[in-house]
Amino acid sequence: MTLEIGAVAPDFKLPVDGGETLQLSDLRGKNVVLYFYPKDDTSGCTTEAKDFTAQAAAFSDANTIVLGMSKDTVAKHEKFIAKHDLTVQLVSDEEGSAIEAYGVWVEKNMYGRKYMGIERATYLIDAEGIIQKIWRKVRVKGHVDAVLEATQAL
Repeated sequence: MTLEIGAVAPDFKLPVDGGETLQLSDLRGKNVVLYFYPKDDTSGCTTEAKDFTAQAAAFSDANTIVLGMSKDTVAKHEKFIAKHDLTVQLVSDEEGSAIEAYGVWVEKNMYGRKYMGIERATYLIDAEGIIQKIWRKVRVKGHVDAVLEATQAL
């Protein structure tokens, strides 16, 4: 199943850094940028997380919470956050249930080797829980600026 703009964002309840549990539906009343990334502490993922952190105040001003999600453990997320002084909240989906619900668990191909992994993608969810914009196969450079611009337009 492919999610489309105008669909209700699939709800999830998963652990986040700091030992808390986050449920997406509890964030109603705020916009949510939910970005999926392959792995903590890799070059593209680090750049993306740092870029979202650099724009944290602007997202907050736009009544928006930024969440990053991967299959990494909470402990790995906490090390990643500490190492790079990140302020974005990172969600751990070790089982992959939300990752699959959002359609970002896909077959990848690197150097002729096929494997399953997380496609870098971002969903902009409005304050009512409706998907307003989707970016698939994200290129990191300039992505956060595009997301911020879309968020400010809500």
